[in-house]
Amino acid sequence: MDEQPRHGRRERKKTEVRTRISDIATALFLSRGFDEVSVSEVAEAADVARPTVFAHFPRKEDLVFDRYPEAEALVVAAITDRAAGRSAVSALAELLVSLASQGHPLSAIRTEFAPFWRLVAQSRALQTRARERLEHLERAMARAMADTGVPEPELTAALAVAAYRTVHLASVQRVLAGEDAEAVAAEHLVRVRAVLDGLADHL
Repeated sequence: MDEQPRHGRRERKKTEVRTRISDIATALFLSRGFDEVSVSEVAEAADVARPTVFAHFPRKEDLVFDRYPEAEALVVAAITDRAAGRSAVSALAELLVSLASQGHPLSAIRTEFAPFWRLVAQSRALQTRARERLEHLERAMARAMADTGVPEPELTAALAVAAYRTVHLASVQRVLAGEDAEAVAAEHLVRVRAVLDGLADHL
């Protein structure tokens, strides 16, 4: 049997198991709170062994931030694959605006994401992990910028992350406060573009 199709099937099955575990965990966390649900309960609900959960998610918090690898891959690709003569920050702005316009969970501001944002806001452990993930992303961005000749890559990455985080959190807080999500989302797109393009102009 060809090794390639066999390898492909293994990877698809791993992805399916990983997604099922994360979906079930997130549903439990949203229902009862992150701190109130154990990894053992997640494993039982997903019909897998506890070590299987940790094989896919090294930390309990990663069950919630399961799309982080996708986010990092998209951001790094936007930097490394950008057109000649285009700034890394401008390429990031284009990616984030595109994702938000598509309603992608990694960037969009939508009412249906509010339970997830509340879940994170109610857990110190999740907030800490979110900061760690953001720092990891910033380092990955800095490496990609350094590899593609961006001056002061660490500073540029840090400023880009801080700028986007500030805009995103402000939009999230407005939706959680009860403002119309569609209006906030429209303004969010404008602000992301303006802030990152402004940053690009000054670097």
